[in-house]
Amino acid sequence: MDRREPLRVAVIGTGRMGADHVRRIDRAVSGARVTAVVDIDAERAEAVAAGVDGCTAHTDPAAAMAAADVDAVLIASSGPAHEAALLTAFAHDLPVLCEKPLTPDAASALRVMEAEQALGHRRVQVGFMRRYDTEYVRLKALLETGRLGRPLMLHNRHRNVASAPFFTSAMIVTDSVAHEVDATRWLLGHEIAAVTVLRPTPSAGAPEGLRDPQFVVLETDGGALSDVEIFVNCGFGYQVQAEVVCERGTARIGDGHALVTHTAGHWGGTITQDWTERFAQAYDDEVQAWVDATRRGEITGPSTWDGYAAAAVCEAGVRALEEGGRVEVGLVEKPALYR
Repeated sequence: MDRREPLRVAVIGTGRMGADHVRRIDRAVSGARVTAVVDIDAERAEAVAAGVDGCTAHTDPAAAMAAADVDAVLIASSGPAHEAALLTAFAHDLPVLCEKPLTPDAASALRVMEAEQALGHRRVQVGFMRRYDTEYVRLKALLETGRLGRPLMLHNRHRNVASAPFFTSAMIVTDSVAHEVDATRWLLGHEIAAVTVLRPTPSAGAPEGLRDPQFVVLETDGGALSDVEIFVNCGFGYQVQAEVVCERGTARIGDGHALVTHTAGHWGGTITQDWTERFAQAYDDEVQAWVDATRRGEITGPSTWDGYAAAAVCEAGVRALEEGGRVEVGLVEKPALYR
């Protein structure tokens, strides 16, 4: 590609996430434009493409990636479709921003990682957008100064108004807690060695059969503990909060008190209702960082190793949820490409 020209992006998947990324690249991100969209639903792909000048619609990811006007790929399709799309992108040596999960399980993530290593260079940035959220970035920077001493514990809270009808108890781990898994690894600089999932009596607001809420304990190889309260049918709002407890102090993010009102004997504020509102800027910054790095000929951000590690931890978490007890996480040795 000519680095003086906008990055020409094919977006695979035009559901809620994919369509939002198309809008983001078209209207919020500089240095890129969407030249192709892909969806197995041809009508949906055509409807999204119609809103972007010069954009074509496809039902086959391979056809879009082979097009002469595609320099890079953003994968926002369902998780089970990611492996095939990633391997096709590697065949064309195209840079990729892949929404999480990298793939739905550790075995397929390992296959992707091995295929990328065969290229001899990184091609994938995984979409763990919390690494681009202003509050998380500030917390990471504070921890790296060492002012608070060694991190001992990390407390995470993750609450959604309501879960989708298709949500399962295992998906609470693989689709929701996966974010805290990556945040724990990134903030603390540790790998996760073991997972325990505690199951309180389900909320009356949870759909029948759904184990909600859950309390997840992550043990790291650096001797720290990270816990996650995950409650996907809390009913009142979307909240993501984290507090790190260190040897010489604590730090907390996610309180959401940007605006507090005092009126008529009451005080209060508002609670965001979903992730598109809470992390809108983080998504913008994530995609902008990917575009900027790609135009420089670089790949930055969360790697295929990070996607693989998250998949392995979540697999252990599902086992802990279903079988009870503590489940150890088995990771392969980290390849040199990702060190």
